[in-house]
Amino acid sequence: MTIRNFIATAALATIGVAACSPVIAAEVGWRSMSVPAAAAGVQIPLALWYPAEAGATVRNVAMGPFGVRAAPGAPAAASVRGLIVLSHGTGGTELGHARLAEALAARGYLVAALRHPGDNWQDQSLRTQRAEQYLDERPRQVSRVIDTLLADAAWSPRIAHDARGPRVGAVGHSAGGYTVIALAGGQPAPNRIATHCREHRADDPIFCGLSRGTSAAVPQPANGAPLKDARVRAVAALSPLGAVFDPESLRGVTVPVAIWVADLDRFLVPRFHAEWLAQQLPSTSLHRVPNAWHYAFMDAPTTPIPSPDGDLAADPPGFDRSRFLEQLGRDLGDYFDANL
Repeated sequence: MTIRNFIATAALATIGVAACSPVIAAEVGWRSMSVPAAAAGVQIPLALWYPAEAGATVRNVAMGPFGVRAAPGAPAAASVRGLIVLSHGTGGTELGHARLAEALAARGYLVAALRHPGDNWQDQSLRTQRAEQYLDERPRQVSRVIDTLLADAAWSPRIAHDARGPRVGAVGHSAGGYTVIALAGGQPAPNRIATHCREHRADDPIFCGLSRGTSAAVPQPANGAPLKDARVRAVAALSPLGAVFDPESLRGVTVPVAIWVADLDRFLVPRFHAEWLAQQLPSTSLHRVPNAWHYAFMDAPTTPIPSPDGDLAADPPGFDRSRFLEQLGRDLGDYFDANL
């Protein structure tokens, strides 16, 4: 069963129901909303985690194979430390990194996890049918979310500002890692995909297998319009897609970039992606995660979900994903505290 089919058959209508769920200590609120995309009639679904008012009842709420530990619909605290946008990987969901979102919300941030239109568990048409728009659309969708929340009458007054403006960060996994580095100023050079896979297909087989048929000639952004979003002050990339970037553009990035790499990543082999990015970026830190596969950065689903790199819930022997995500949540909080 694919992630699309499983979630489609899950009881997502129970999002607002938390019957028989134990109470959690941290006061984190959760709610959903939609943001209009640039294309007419297209919506960007969002899951929002945020610090809730004191006394909110936080519970475990199952949402298909994932779930949240939050108080659905709870009143938000009067202020948040900043806005952090969370970008999932190819074919993913806004619920797949709930543990990290909860940790950042408990730290005081508003976390907005989007479901990328055309590249999610319901719809992969952006990658399969409109590949020429893929590298352009993903970061623009994140910028659209930032536009909307910074103009929202309920959220904008709560988001901390300083002389530079609102405090905004971004975190992304896999293709989401590409997305947030593009927001920081990295410029895609799509012809690098074909060159990379011609030379290294045997060494990076999963990525090159997914790219086959879609990597031929993806144009640069229309009219040379930049993908960089100057409002984003710091990004964190988790096992990011890196082989698509123009190295010269990476060397010009001034925004702090923190990269976490799963040492045993087979989906995006580190030396071609995360490690290569760290070598090109002038203001970066590289954090290695020993004995970890590509999906270590996602919540473990409650049922097996197959992927090109095996079950999303699987880990190498001896790897404790739950403990790792707890530590990563703290580390991300420290990183954004220092850089926002």
